[in-house]
Amino acid sequence: MAPEAHGLDAVPVLELDPLIDDLGTRIIVCCGAGGVGKTTTAAALGVRAAERGRRVVVLTIDPARRLAQSMGIDSLDNTPRKVDGIKGSDGGELHAMMLDMKRTFDEIVEAHAEPDRARAILENPFYQSLSAGFAGTQEYMAMEKLGQLRARDEWDLIVVDTPPSRSALDFLDAPKRLGSFLDGKFIKLLMAPAKVGGRAGMKFLNVGMSMMTGTLGKLLGGQFLKDVQTFVAAMDTMFGGFRTRADATYKLLQAPGTAFLVVATPERDALREAAYFVERLAAEEMPLAGLVLNRVHGSAAARLSAERARAAAENLDEGRIVDQGAGKTDRSGSPATEPEPEPSDLATAATAAPPAPPVPQAAPTADPAQESAVDDEEHTQHGDDTDVRHLTAGLLRLHAERMRVLAREQRTRDRFTALHPEVAVTEVAALPGDVHDLAGLRAIGDRLTTGR
Repeated sequence: MAPEAHGLDAVPVLELDPLIDDLGTRIIVCCGAGGVGKTTTAAALGVRAAERGRRVVVLTIDPARRLAQSMGIDSLDNTPRKVDGIKGSDGGELHAMMLDMKRTFDEIVEAHAEPDRARAILENPFYQSLSAGFAGTQEYMAMEKLGQLRARDEWDLIVVDTPPSRSALDFLDAPKRLGSFLDGKFIKLLMAPAKVGGRAGMKFLNVGMSMMTGTLGKLLGGQFLKDVQTFVAAMDTMFGGFRTRADATYKLLQAPGTAFLVVATPERDALREAAYFVERLAAEEMPLAGLVLNRVHGSAAARLSAERARAAAENLDEGRIVDQGAGKTDRSGSPATEPEPEPSDLATAATAAPPAPPVPQAAPTADPAQESAVDDEEHTQHGDDTDVRHLTAGLLRLHAERMRVLAREQRTRDRFTALHPEVAVTEVAALPGDVHDLAGLRAIGDRLTTGR
């Protein structure tokens, strides 16, 4: 079936107020490609839910710190902070926090290792490198923090802004990747000498690992390899816990109390990523609430097509618009009898009206002063008309470009709805500027929940 047959009328409406009002909804995960407005969407939902009576915490992984600024907080860190100015009812509150990846990793070590072993791990150079920038660590720690927040009974709704990864799927894949690394053959091989112990361990190290350690020592440096082995020995008792907690949080994301919101802009790449993520969520049996189509453009003059607007602009530039003299008074002082045309008739007049025949001019007056005044008035009027024509032509071209953008966005959106007619959709109109405060977040919340 052609994409044109699948407009918004063919798909369900995503209704977000019932979702956030439902006390059974405990986690909302905002996901999607980078730069589509996940952080703003998460913050706006948090504000709206809190002002409707929920106790909410918003977890962001956005390093740009826009969330803190929009909520009037100097800075966010790994500890939830209460947001002032929330006009909540029935005990509604809003807290916000920004994931500190390394601090979260440190907290895990401190919570699951004895003090001496924890100190050895935290001071280990390999651990410091791993906790600060290992691929997937940020996404894994986001899952860890989500599990920690859910285990506490302080909030009844957690809104998660997923990391600004290259792919939205990293949020789901990272825990398995990091768990596989920590449970992998390489780590187990490094752990083996410490487990065997004594002469047997030395013999194993000398015989079974001589080639590997020699090669890695040359590639990475002997000290680095020693740091890795020391780290592995200290972390031995914790490796199973990483996989266990990752599995538990993964199951939490599959639970009925969780809702995924895929956020996208009406652009080809963003909606392609959204479609891929929708399919992945279905394959993983994770609950998808719907698609938030963000920054959608519109026009109050959509009946004026781009083609007619461009044609009208060309006619104005070439002077083919008829000056009907509407709303003006002739020189004899009698009012004009023809009514002023409506602005919506501008394009029709520009494209349909033929050039007006020349109007006979009155004979020159014998008074030179009066003749000069008439010439000055005609020159001024001609200049004003030229300025108006140029301004109107520019506005018509801007409108034509806006209509071209609208048509492209609709085609892109309709391709998505044709592929996924089961996905509920809500559109959020583009704002003229960025969101900087709670009022802006409330405005986004209103747009999120007014439907289409």
